Amino acid sequence: MTATAKPVWLDIGPITQIEPGMAATLPVEGGEEIAVFHTMGGEFYALVNKCPHKQGPLSQGIVHGDSVSCPLHNWRISLKSGKALGDDEGCTPTIPLKVDAGRIYLLREAVVPGKAPPLASALAA
Repeated sequence: MTATAKPVWLDIGPITQIEPGMAATLPVEGGEEIAVFHTMGGEFYALVNKCPHKQGPLSQGIVHGDSVSCPLHNWRISLKSGKALGDDEGCTPTIPLKVDAGRIYLLREAVVPGKAPPLASALAA
């Protein structure tokens, strides 16, 4: 994105589609699956749906505070930074997300960089 280009935000649906403490996945044609998390505190975060350790599906992990535990080996991943917490090392890419008027938006460039095919139309629960 150039300095003069306005960011493009993709509307992926209402906040009500993800219960607090849960996650939903968003398939991306030609790209990485995205996990969108809704914390018990009402915050939303988006990460590539792969643990940096063994590529476990983070969307199936347990959300606690602003982190998620990978379901494969219990690595804790920060939802804010994507970094592994504690003694573990590694990082999962984060996706810029905003909530506006009760809807969730992801930064298009972060989801489908360059000329990649468009995002799938809806979150898969």
